[in-house]
Order: sequence, then structure tokens, then C-alpha cells
Amino acid sequence: MNSNVNRWQVLIASTAVLLCTGAVYAFSVFAGPLSVQKGWSMAEIMLAFTINAAIGPVPMIFGGFLTDRGLAKWAIIIGGLLFGLGFFLTGFVTSTAMLYVTYGLIGGFGQGLAYSGCLSNTIKLFPDKKGLASGIITAGMGGAAIVAAPIGNYFIENKDVFYAFRLLGIAYVVVIVIASFFIKTAPANYLPNGWTPPQTHGGTKMINKNWKQMLQTPYFYLIFFMLCTGAFSGLMIASNASVIGQQMFGLSAGTAAFYVSLYSLSNCAGRVLWGTVSDKFGRNKTLNIILSVIIIALIVLTVLSSQVGFAFGIIALGLCFGGVMGVFPPVVMENYGPVNQGVNYGIVFVGYSTAAFFAPKVAVNMAAANNGSFTNAFYVAIIVACIGLLLNIIYSQLKKAEANKVVEA
Repeated sequence: MNSNVNRWQVLIASTAVLLCTGAVYAFSVFAGPLSVQKGWSMAEIMLAFTINAAIGPVPMIFGGFLTDRGLAKWAIIIGGLLFGLGFFLTGFVTSTAMLYVTYGLIGGFGQGLAYSGCLSNTIKLFPDKKGLASGIITAGMGGAAIVAAPIGNYFIENKDVFYAFRLLGIAYVVVIVIASFFIKTAPANYLPNGWTPPQTHGGTKMINKNWKQMLQTPYFYLIFFMLCTGAFSGLMIASNASVIGQQMFGLSAGTAAFYVSLYSLSNCAGRVLWGTVSDKFGRNKTLNIILSVIIIALIVLTVLSSQVGFAFGIIALGLCFGGVMGVFPPVVMENYGPVNQGVNYGIVFVGYSTAAFFAPKVAVNMAAANNGSFTNAFYVAIIVACIGLLLNIIYSQLKKAEANKVVEA
């Protein structure tokens, strides 16, 4: 089905929304000042980030349900406004319980709902460029901290952390309202002009499957744990980048905030870069490279104690975290079709939330037990990445075996 929907306009507007909701990746800039101003421990504060990320599957699946039924715009608007509200209300918290509700639950639900609607709706408009579209749209999430980190740090230093939350929350609401006017729902069975969809993928016929059918395939469980292992190191760094820079590499708060922005920029670029690469060379080959680079970057962080080592680790891990988040949406669509992409990817996204639950806690607890050193946490992340690499190899071999059976038949 062809339509006069301006898909690039939808892509840009949706990316603008995620440039707001992706501010969660700048949390490490806010965590330290929160601890100093309120006397809360880093473990208590980091639980808010964990809740924000771990709640993701609920709004992701709900948003996918709405998107698959032509209500993507509502999912995006409601989710975006909830996120802005959660950020704004965090500027008034007086206890960790309130922080968990505003930043964790309200912000997390809003973020997941908007992310699901933006991603699933946009990728349906780009069946011919799934990797590129997924990379650009998720780059909004990855790139948000480029803006949020320095602005947040500026207002923290000149006012306080709660003022920063309130101001950013208002700004996000304004941007999301404006962007919503340019977002259109993807028509059913949309086809770009002049493009004919392939009848097969990897030698197997493309079949649309719902979430129940998806759960009956062995690929689901491999994809699920591959996403979990791929996102683990990225989430560990995203939630602790500023703290790692200050405690292990002796950086000032301002310099550490710069590196948070650099990580976010790398995260943003990685989603477009690896999404485009995966369109050309395949998802499996791309994931093999990404996971290998993650392992190398973590080794560098454990061996080099200089700012150069920190910079290399931040850039490499940011690029790779972005790659993981950009590659998996098309992996799910290619296995289970576009019709139920919203709900299907929402369920697979539980793998991301599982990593989000464990990665920050592992990092903070190990650092607390080792005088602020995250070295042991890096070792754990290396092992997790190696497991992901092994799973991807198994997945690739199963796909090749399936394709060979089709050819022989």
C-alpha cells in the first residue's frame, strides 16, 4: 500500500520526542548532586534509574498494542507528556520513595510508551531501510544526554539539582507538544513508492507472527538473551559514567559531564552507523563486531587508568550500546514480520529491562565494596558480552541451517 504520508517528517518529529525522553541516559550527572544535597546513598539513588528502565516492558508492550492498532500518535503524545511530568515532579521530591515514583515509575512509564510508539510506527514506514530508520529513531534516545548533561550540570552548579529537573521537565513538554503536530500513524501495509518487498528473508519466507507464535520459536529466546547481554555494559556505563570518571579517573564534575555527553554522542552515532552497516552486511555479522568491540573496550578500561583510556572506553562502549539498540528492532521484524512489531518488540524488550535491573546495581555494589573502583564490575560485563557473542554465533548457525533446508526442499 502506497500513501502520501511524509515518512521523513514523521521520522524527524519522532526523533525529537526521543531526544527528550532519552534524558534518562544523563542520570549520572544528577545522581551525585542528589546524594550530596539530600544525603541519600548512591545505591538508593541508582534504584530510581533501575526502576525507570526495568518498568520498560509494561509501557513498551502497551504502546506496541496501541501502535499495531493504528494509535501510535496517542502512545507517543501520552508517553512523552508523562515523561516530562515525571521529570518536572522529580524537582520537588523530598524522599527516595517520591524519587522512585516520579523519576522511576512516571518517567519510566512515559519513556517506554513514547519509545514504543515512535520506534514501531517509524520502522513500519521504512520497510526498505529498516536498519537506517531504526538507527536514526533510536539515535534520539542515545543523543538526548548530549543536551541534557551539560545543561543539567550548568543549572546544578548555578542553582541546584531540583531546579534542573523542573526546568528540563517543562522544556521536554513543550518540545513534545510541538513535535506531535508532525507525527502521523503509519498506514497498514505501507510500501514506499517504487519499492517491492522481498518474498523471503535469509532464504525463509517472511511470515507475520503474533506474540504467542513468537514465543514458540527458539529464535525468540536467543534474541531475548542477546539483547540482554548486548545492553548490559551500555547500561552499566550510562548510569555511572560521571561517577566512574570522577572516582576512577580523577575527573572534575564538569569534565565528567562532558564525557557523559560524549558517551551520548557516541551512543547516538552508533545507532545510525551500525543500523546502516547491518542493512548492508547483515545483523549477525554486525552484532559479532559490536560485541567484540565491547569486550576490547572493557579490557581497556580495566588496564588503562589514564583519561585517554577512559575516553576510548566511553566512545567505544557508547557506539556499541547504540548499535545494540539500533540493530535489534529490525532483527525482530525480520523474524516475525511487521504486522505485530509493536507488541513483539515490546516483549523482546524485556531482555533490555532485565539488563537494566542488574547492570547498575552490579556496578554500584561492586564499586562500594572496592573503594569506588568499578574494575570488578567491568570483569562481569566482559563475561556477559562473551556470552552474548556465543549466543549470536548459535543464532547465526541455526539461521544458516534453516536456510539450507529451504533450499534443499
